[in-house]
Amino acid sequence: MVDVLPALSIPVVVSASGVYAACDCWWRRRHPAPPSPYTHHAARLAERDMLLRAEEIVDDAYAALGPLYDRPAAAEAPADPSAGLKPRPDATPDRAPSPPAPAQKP
Repeated sequence: MVDVLPALSIPVVVSASGVYAACDCWWRRRHPAPPSPYTHHAARLAERDMLLRAEEIVDDAYAALGPLYDRPAAAEAPADPSAGLKPRPDATPDRAPSPPAPAQKP
C-alpha cells in the first residue's frame, strides 16, 4: 500500500498540470494583457537615441568627406544655361504647343 500512493500521485500531478495549462491558455486568449507603456516608452527612447547616433555619424562623415564633393570654383556652370544652345529653325518661340508634324507617306 505504501508504493501505490506515490505511483498514483504522478499521473494525478501530470493531469492536474495539463488541465491548469489548458485553462490558463484559454484564459489568456480571452483576456489578452494590454500593451505595456514601459515597452513603448523604451522603444521611443531607443529610436531617439538611434536617430541621434545616426545624425552624429552623418555629420562626422560630411565633415571628413565634404570637401571631396564641393564643386571647384572654376568648374561652375554658366549663369545662363541656354547660352550655348541654338534653337532649331522649326521650333516654336513661345511655350504654346507645337503644331502637329505633317503626315509622312510611305
